[in-house]
Amino acid sequence: MRSTARWATCALALTICVPLAFAGGGTKSVSTCTSFDQADKGEDKVEFTIRNSCSVPIDCSISWRLVCAPDSKSRRAVHAGRAAMKLGDTASQSAEASAAACGADSWALDNVVWTCQPNKD
Repeated sequence: MRSTARWATCALALTICVPLAFAGGGTKSVSTCTSFDQADKGEDKVEFTIRNSCSVPIDCSISWRLVCAPDSKSRRAVHAGRAAMKLGDTASQSAEASAAACGADSWALDNVVWTCQPNKD
């Protein structure tokens, strides 16, 4: 039987607090209009989604660490994962982390970090 260790530690989700100029005069930070979500997809995948409710396009990145056989001294392996996204105003986009590299071994995702900043283009 395969033991799938779910990523119990979704390390802190970071959003860079860069001021955005909005029509109407005020400034807000990206952190007030972005959100992050994660959901299991089947037995060996996790989907990460970033939503942009800002009125400007943003650039985001998500990084994570896949640990295969986390409790084993000899088979333990670590794989870094990363995805970059360009989100238009009021858009969302998803990226998927897969545990396929672990084969039949148990696995865990940790060190999940996401950041967003205004698009400079």
